[in-house]
Order: sequence, then C-alpha cells, then structure tokens
Amino acid sequence: MSAAVLIEGLKKRYGAVEAVKSVSLTIQPGEIFGLLGPNGAGKTTTIRCLCTLSTPDAGKIEVNGISVIDNPRVARQSLGYIAQEVALDKVLTGRELLQLQAALYHMPVRVARDRIAQMIDLLELTDWADQKTGTYSGGLKKRLDLALGLLHQPDVLVLDEPTVGLDIETRTAVWQFLRQLQAAGTTILITSHYLEEVDALADRVAIIDQGEVIATGTPSELKDKVGGDRITLRIREFTPDAEADQARALLTQLPCVQEVIVNSAQGNSLNLVVEPQADALMTVQQALKEAGLPTFGIAQSRPSLDDVYLAATGRTLLDAEIAAAGNRDLKAERKQAMKGA
Repeated sequence: MSAAVLIEGLKKRYGAVEAVKSVSLTIQPGEIFGLLGPNGAGKTTTIRCLCTLSTPDAGKIEVNGISVIDNPRVARQSLGYIAQEVALDKVLTGRELLQLQAALYHMPVRVARDRIAQMIDLLELTDWADQKTGTYSGGLKKRLDLALGLLHQPDVLVLDEPTVGLDIETRTAVWQFLRQLQAAGTTILITSHYLEEVDALADRVAIIDQGEVIATGTPSELKDKVGGDRITLRIREFTPDAEADQARALLTQLPCVQEVIVNSAQGNSLNLVVEPQADALMTVQQALKEAGLPTFGIAQSRPSLDDVYLAATGRTLLDAEIAAAGNRDLKAERKQAMKGA
C-alpha cells in the first residue's frame, strides 16, 4: 500500500530565514499523524508546501502517489486543509459559504446539495446554517471551517492548530469528530503544540524543532525511548548556578538516577530520569537533605512527550515557545527602531 503522504528532504527558505531545513515524513492511509513543535519550528511551512500553498526550494512531496509539485491541481482533489486562522466572509451564511466552496470544486448541483446537507447535519450546524457567520461563536466558526474543508470528501485532511483558542468542551468535540473521520478511512495530519492533544489523538508523532524532525514514532515508543520515570525538582524558586551544579553532581551518583538535566530557562530546575521504583522520590529527597540542600518543590511522573522534547533539545516545549515569542518581540522592536531612525 502506497503512503497517503510522502515528504522527503523538504527545504524552504524565506529570505535569510531557513524555515524548513530538512523534513522527511511518511504517513500511512487512515492514520492520524501528529506534527508537534513550538511556534516557529517549521510546522506551518511544511503543511503549506504539502497543500500547494507554498513552493518548496527542494524536496519531494506526494499525496496518494501524486506529486504535489508537478501536479498540484490533481493533488488538491485529495487534500482538505483547515488553516489555523478561521477566515469566513461575515456577510454570508454558513450554507452560502458551503455552496461557494462546492462551486469552487466544480461539484455537480445535486451532489453539492446532498453533501452540504450531510456536513450541516454531521457538524450539528442545523440551527445556524442560515445565519450570517459574523454572528457565529468561535466554536461554530471552527465547525463550519471543518465542514468547508471536508465538503469535497478529501482522502487526506490537514489541520493546522485546529483547537487553538477553543474552550475545553469544543476541543473535546473536535477530537471526537476527528476520530469519527479516521474510522471512516480519512487520513489526518494535525499540527499542534498542545502535548495532550497529540498524545490523545495521534497514532504516530513527529517532533519538529528549528526546521528539522528530531524524533518520530508512536507516542508510547517515543516515551519509552526516553526511559524511566521523571522527577522534577527545585532547590529554590530560583536556584543559583553553584547549587544547581552541586545538586546535579550529587544526584547523578544515586543508583536510581539515570540522568539529570538542569533547565536554566526555568530557574535552574532539575529534571531527573529515574528508575521506576516507589522509593525514588524519597531517596532523592533524603540525599538533598543530607547534603544540606533545601527542596522548594518536587514531583514524580511518568514520561511525557515534553520529556521527549527535553531529552532531544535540552529545553521543554514551553521554553521553546517563550524563546520564540521573545525573538518575535525583539524583531518587532528592531523593525520599529529602524522605522524611527
């Protein structure tokens, strides 16, 4: 069976910015595949190239064996794309927007009518279908956006951050709907920086950072590769470098501790990989106490996808998000300064 999506050696640059350095992915038919990473990692650029919205500088992209680069019109027939930002014409009703979408795909009138009725019913839009979308709530807009992307019954559905800004109830409803689509045979590629979303939905995951894939596998496989339980502790709320180094040297010697990572971005908190044993937490606390080091906070947990990211990059996804936001703010300040010069 050929891959539903095949991406090999994808590269894309915007001026001096290398948005995608080298991305290779294979997504099987009927799979929910998660692309996880912080803002600015290259997720959106990757899917824009996949969905024929941007031309890559190098690489190979296929959907159901059809080259997206050589035959974009044919490839689009197999693709449904739901962008991160919902863009709806506020003066049209939901039904009118669906009719417009059907016309853009040159769907026969009878087929379009039946599918529009099906989408309205499937996404529970009956009470709002004939109201202007300018009156819709955020959750209703997202549901209509899903209907628009699914109207032509694509084999592959691509969603870029589909639940950003949605309340918990609406997010849960979207998750349930995506599982229904998968059960019906739809292949789904979802990008997100919500760890729990990818963990709950995805059959397999690729973690992308700074334009490169750094890990691929099922959520369980990725977490198992990291190994052991996790203990996160703080000596103090903001631990001095010297005490963090002292604690790391001390804890590394404990038989139950496999690895210690000092997270400088979070006040020199210490992230330990430990043997999954009941007394590991107590052993760590006792060692710190005997060394005269305080414990501001400590917790033990099973590995998460954030632990996978931390092990691969030395920082958590939250740290990466904060760093990316800081870089954007700095660029904005420089641009403003240049305007004022």
